[in-house]
Amino acid sequence: MQKIKTALLSFGMSGKVFHAPFLEAHSGFTIGGAWERSKEEIAKQYPDAKRYTSLEAILNDPSIELIIVNTPTYTHYDYAKHSLLAGKHVVVEKAFTTTVAEAEELKSISEKQNKKLAVFQNRRWDSDFKTVQQVINDGKLGELVEVTFSFDRFNPLLSPKQHKETPGPGAGVVNDLGPHLIDQALVLFGMPEAVFADIAITRKHSRVDDYFEILLYYPQHRVRLKAGYFVKENGPAYIVHARNGSFIKSRSDRQESRLLAGEKPTLADWGVEPETEQGILNYLKAGETVREKIPTLAGNYLSFYEGIHRSIVQNEATPVTAQDGLNVMKIIEAALRSSEDKTIIDL
Repeated sequence: MQKIKTALLSFGMSGKVFHAPFLEAHSGFTIGGAWERSKEEIAKQYPDAKRYTSLEAILNDPSIELIIVNTPTYTHYDYAKHSLLAGKHVVVEKAFTTTVAEAEELKSISEKQNKKLAVFQNRRWDSDFKTVQQVINDGKLGELVEVTFSFDRFNPLLSPKQHKETPGPGAGVVNDLGPHLIDQALVLFGMPEAVFADIAITRKHSRVDDYFEILLYYPQHRVRLKAGYFVKENGPAYIVHARNGSFIKSRSDRQESRLLAGEKPTLADWGVEPETEQGILNYLKAGETVREKIPTLAGNYLSFYEGIHRSIVQNEATPVTAQDGLNVMKIIEAALRSSEDKTIIDL
């Protein structure tokens, strides 16, 4: 299998947890190294990997084909642009950029350079979302009426990561958790006709938004996306109401917690949820109510990197395209404007 030598632009939590384990697990990638500004961590886990002391050193290394831009959101546009112009394929973490204009420019540059550009929307491969997607596509629920996706936490304290708490481009929960929920909604339903949003600050001393409710308007149904930091008792993270029934499902994908514990995605039970987290489908069948638990599909973020490998080697579309990332940014910009103006934004 053709090997794609890959460099990470940081080796903090995201590099160690969400990227390197999957690059290592996939036989089509080689971890070439990481940009480490002060620490020297990557070689401790990957002895053959190189520590780069600058972005330029990575860009000037002809052996590096793919660059993972896993740095703070406000840097994504600049680092991705330089990487593409240097002739590298690029994966950018969410949020893709800080503006629609930046996303459009990156998409244009990747096309002109004939280089692959993808957005790391890994939550498409969560076990819970994959199961919700299967239930909706199965058709038993019938025509959708109301859908709610939430990503809630109980975390009243400010993050020690200053870039997350400092006002500026890319800061706040709309740019942090919003892309996960928005992308999942767009995967299932496509672009909405209009957007309404309520965005607020709820934590003491916070200077960036930490609560949102975004309403997406579709011709026949509504999709509500919610996130907040004061949810001590979680309800269902996915609620689907349709003309023939309902489906509810917890947010219970175990991949992140297992990665943080140092487990590898090559384990046989990778992405498998406990049976206790199965969703409940309640619907009408031949006029009779059927209420049943739905087995949860296994999640696997490795599917993203399998798609990246095929896109580069076989010239397929990336698993999450630049257009997908651009569409998410359109929703975010509309939501910010809607909340500020207290009005519905037509798309």
